Amino acid sequence: MLKLTEDGVIIVLKIIPNSSMNGFVPGGDKNLPVKLKVTAPPVENKANKAVIEYLSKYFKIPKTSITVLKGETSKEKTILLKTNAPDKIKLIQETLG
Repeated sequence: MLKLTEDGVIIVLKIIPNSSMNGFVPGGDKNLPVKLKVTAPPVENKANKAVIEYLSKYFKIPKTSITVLKGETSKEKTILLKTNAPDKIKLIQETLG
C-alpha cells in the first residue's frame, strides 16, 4: 500500500527477517504486492534498523527522513518516507505500487 501525504509517502511493507539477502520480492498479495527481505534478525530493533538502512540506500533518502509509524514489533510495518522530490516519489511508486 502506498499513500501520498504532505509529509511524504506512507508505505506498508511486510518484512521477512533472517533472509539470505536484502531486497524487494513480489508479495503475491494485492494489498501488499511487495515484501522486503532483510538479513537482520528480529531482535533488539535490528530488523527495523536494517529496513531503514535498506530503504535509505535504495530510494536515496536520508535515514533521518524514514520513520516506522506502526508495527515496530510486527512483520507488517507502516513507514513514512519524508520526501517531496518528484523523482523519488516516482521511484517509490514504481517499486512498491
